[in-house]
Amino acid sequence: MIETRRPIPAANIKLLIWDMDGTLVDSALDLALAINAMLRHLKLSELPVELIASYIGNGITDLVRRSLGDTKDDVLLQNGLAYFIKYYDAHKLDHTHAFSGVMDTLAAIQQHSNLKMAILTNKSEGLSRGVCDGLGLTRFMTGIYGGDSFATRKPDPLGAHTLMQQHGALPTEAVMIGDSLNDILTANNAAMFSVGVSYGLGPEALKKHPPDVMIDRPEELLELLGLRNGG
Repeated sequence: MIETRRPIPAANIKLLIWDMDGTLVDSALDLALAINAMLRHLKLSELPVELIASYIGNGITDLVRRSLGDTKDDVLLQNGLAYFIKYYDAHKLDHTHAFSGVMDTLAAIQQHSNLKMAILTNKSEGLSRGVCDGLGLTRFMTGIYGGDSFATRKPDPLGAHTLMQQHGALPTEAVMIGDSLNDILTANNAAMFSVGVSYGLGPEALKKHPPDVMIDRPEELLELLGLRNGG
């Protein structure tokens, strides 16, 4: 179901900026398994998958830090981070998959519109590209940008502003699509439109800080953009 707080003028939109984890792909299990592998390596107790999933969204360093109990020990953090990255890179596609409807939605947008699409995630660019390449998402995007692609990361608007500039789009011609508070704040900070997805990792946060439009399924974006019937 589509819930609208502020209508998005579909005819004016030129650019869609997608979040990745929790929006395009379900990567929570692989991230959680990598965190628990790191904790075992450090001789620490494992954490529930659901708890680890609640830490996703602010980048890998923050995920590791929070999983280590918000440690202030920089040596522990760096050791944990190094092990996590190595393990996750080797296992990032073990269970990760595109959410149902994502591939068909991206294909329909690409086929039936002139809209440009890019990914802006807080996960590192290299790991993000690896996931997108492995799942076949890269072909739909003009670019894939991570938390280390710019001097700041979401919710700072620098990345969104840069992408809009690259694509010749004004804030009133761009939409941020995501599942977390960071995505909605990024859109607000960049003065662009926001679409939240209820199937992701942060639905409770989006209830407290609602986007312009909320969708329950990726395919509903086609209706929102006037592309439901291929036009």
